[in-house]
Amino acid sequence: MNEFDSKKQNQEGRIQLKDFSSIAVVTIRRPAAHNAMTSKMWLELENISRRIAENPITKVVILRGAFEYFTAGSDLKEFSQMPIEEVDETFALMEQAISSIERLPIPTIACLKGAAMGAGLELALACDLRVAAENVRLGMPIARLGITIGIPFARRLVDLIGPSRAKDLLLTGRHLSAQEAQGIGMVNYVTSLGKVENFALRLAKTIAYNSQASVRTAKEAVSLCLPQRDVPWRTNVEPYWVDKGDFGEGVNAFIEKRVPRFKRLRRRSKQNEPDAT
Repeated sequence: MNEFDSKKQNQEGRIQLKDFSSIAVVTIRRPAAHNAMTSKMWLELENISRRIAENPITKVVILRGAFEYFTAGSDLKEFSQMPIEEVDETFALMEQAISSIERLPIPTIACLKGAAMGAGLELALACDLRVAAENVRLGMPIARLGITIGIPFARRLVDLIGPSRAKDLLLTGRHLSAQEAQGIGMVNYVTSLGKVENFALRLAKTIAYNSQASVRTAKEAVSLCLPQRDVPWRTNVEPYWVDKGDFGEGVNAFIEKRVPRFKRLRRRSKQNEPDAT
């Protein structure tokens, strides 16, 4: 690969799959943008997930980010250059990729470093276990971007941390430390940045050595204990993925590093006010 191709790949990013006997390691690689995911990368992740599912040798999957980040989520700069309809399509593609990881019949481990934000956090939540470095920050800043969350996104949070804590994260957009995330059940293990990948690998080896019949059945049994939620990712009664006014302003404000100026909801007219009696 020449120098030009290498720089181009750093900008566009890629998803890398390496098989180490019974353990598959999936790496999000786009260091120039804190491993932010482009639409092409989401599609690539789904394809890799399909390859893993078809490999009878693989027993455990580790999902990690290259260098010192997991992923900052979806690439907002890419969104800023898309028509709003194409943004919606990209969200659908993103959900398909995340769901493909979630539906793998074998255990999955997210190895978290630096940041796991927005769709990056969703991807981590789709895994069975999460190992976090002490420096990681986790958050779902959709309210700062005019993104109206869908049912699959919300239920991953609710399943892990309950409705009250899920609302706290979604309504405020605040970030969690690794320690706070572990305290509320979002993260299973916390260790130092220098040890987090080896910790995830040891955990994967422990699982791989166990009875695969037991491991796969346990994963399925726990999933069946959760409330039934077989709903399409988008329905007529579910909110859109992006607000056509607020989303553009939120993305531009993020890129320009300023406070967003969201539109105000119109007040109800007095004739529509409920009677005080």
